[in-house]
Amino acid sequence: MTTTQDPTEKLAERRAEKRAPGKWRSWETTEGVVRAPHRSMMRAMGLNDDDINAPFVGVASTHNEVTPCNAGIKPLVDQIKVGVKAATGTPFEFGTITVSDAISMGTEGMKGSLVSREIIADSIETVCFAERYDGLVAVAGCDKSLPGAMMAIARLNIPAVFVYGGSILPGTWRGETIQIQSVFEAVGRRQSGEIDDAELRAIETHACPGPGACGGMFTANTMSSIGEALGLSLPGSASEPAVDQRKLESSRRAGHAVMNLLRNNIKPSDILTRKAFENAVTLVVAMGGSTNTALHLPAIAQEAGIDLTLEDIHEISMRTPLLADMKPGGKHVMFDLDKVGGVPLVMKRLLDAGLLHGDCLTVTGKTVAENLAEIEVHDSDTTIVATVDKPLSKTGGLVVLHGNMAPDGCVLKVAGHQFGHSFSGKAKVFDQEEQVMEALQRREIKEGDVIIIRYEGPKGGPGMREMLSVTAALVGQGLGEKVFLITDGRFSGASHGSMIGHVGPEAAVGGPIGAVESGDTVEINLDKFELNVQISDDELKARMDRWQPKPPLYDRGTLGKYIKLVQPAAKGAVTG
Repeated sequence: MTTTQDPTEKLAERRAEKRAPGKWRSWETTEGVVRAPHRSMMRAMGLNDDDINAPFVGVASTHNEVTPCNAGIKPLVDQIKVGVKAATGTPFEFGTITVSDAISMGTEGMKGSLVSREIIADSIETVCFAERYDGLVAVAGCDKSLPGAMMAIARLNIPAVFVYGGSILPGTWRGETIQIQSVFEAVGRRQSGEIDDAELRAIETHACPGPGACGGMFTANTMSSIGEALGLSLPGSASEPAVDQRKLESSRRAGHAVMNLLRNNIKPSDILTRKAFENAVTLVVAMGGSTNTALHLPAIAQEAGIDLTLEDIHEISMRTPLLADMKPGGKHVMFDLDKVGGVPLVMKRLLDAGLLHGDCLTVTGKTVAENLAEIEVHDSDTTIVATVDKPLSKTGGLVVLHGNMAPDGCVLKVAGHQFGHSFSGKAKVFDQEEQVMEALQRREIKEGDVIIIRYEGPKGGPGMREMLSVTAALVGQGLGEKVFLITDGRFSGASHGSMIGHVGPEAAVGGPIGAVESGDTVEINLDKFELNVQISDDELKARMDRWQPKPPLYDRGTLGKYIKLVQPAAKGAVTG
């Protein structure tokens, strides 16, 4: 039996035939008589018929004057737009928020840091969804803006490329390389009397010579490396300094790349596979990356519909050698790594050893193996990146512990540290970060102590503040590996020393860390990967039965909403 095709279907087919390649959904705002008002608004912004008929690409920018990490991004945005335009697309720039962790560190304002990741993801998604953009290039420069942008890319699932704003150049003082980590640790040295006010000021004024994200393998550079490993960024772009002219060129190529993705119908879901996330974890643990990996990668994975657990991260770390000698635990910054080949060098060594999935698709339209095929690896200089057969350590830089203090797990960074097989000590319990800083200023923290900081988790903080001020003060006072710091909060990527974060469940929801008392013996066992308080099960239960939740610190506004929505740290502290 012959059926007559609906006239509206015929019209849709004719329009589809005329549509420019890659104009996936922006045609909803540009085609037909009823869209004349929409086109009129576009013409008011200077668009002509060719612009309106081309694919629409959102260019999400975190440029601002809040932090040096993002202050230099605008020229990159301009070059992305040039690249999109040259590849016959129409770019639309829009902005989103960022906050400065380093400037809010140690204050109540730091509670807004992790929250900002969700706002960034939500805002990029909202604009691209509402405006019906066909593709996206997201450019970001600081800790939470990178994962926030990648979360939005995964969530939207329209052809997209991620561009990193670039790393800051290192500062120098007295012939030594310094950076922001040096300043935080100098505060501890000043508190202990090792240096005077004049030396502290000199370090302060020399550490940060210009725009760009913090220079070590801290969270921003960890996340930029993850962008390459996932296949969302162009190869080699993760290590380019913010002020390097190559950053402008790679940004322009990103504009071309997103148009190529549109023409070839390649979406983030084709790139963000299970294997891609395994590659990202492998690279991070091989480079001694930030503990914040255990928050941000599971969050991005969830947006891509993939369950990435703390146990997955631990398992991969156990079979991956530590190759890169990077700060904060090592000697070098991203600028140094860039000079010897950047992230592609590390990935090539891992790929050649069979530790990466080479068949994963990337934003170049090629696979990981194809991208790395022409990378030359010379084993003569292994100062910054060791070889797989002679690694810095046979296992990776992150481990996950469980035990009666952390049934849902917790995260310890072992890269660059010699903890031994176990550590035990008497607990000194604090309910907020500020209490520890006060104790440090009074010199009440002693060698052998186990410092517990609780009610700093996603809900309890709220916002899971980073504790660089505390960890840096400990290092500055010479206690970095002579005490253990344990928290349901988290740490800066610049933190180093004996520290365990993301303890779950957090105290605010009734986690066992809330039952620990000062004077209890706490044991960290790195043979069994366990964190335990040395009390009986009956005593722990009795204490938990007596435990009462604290009222939330915020009941309205952004933080009030966050407390209601946020999931546990083990699930990436997402709000969706």
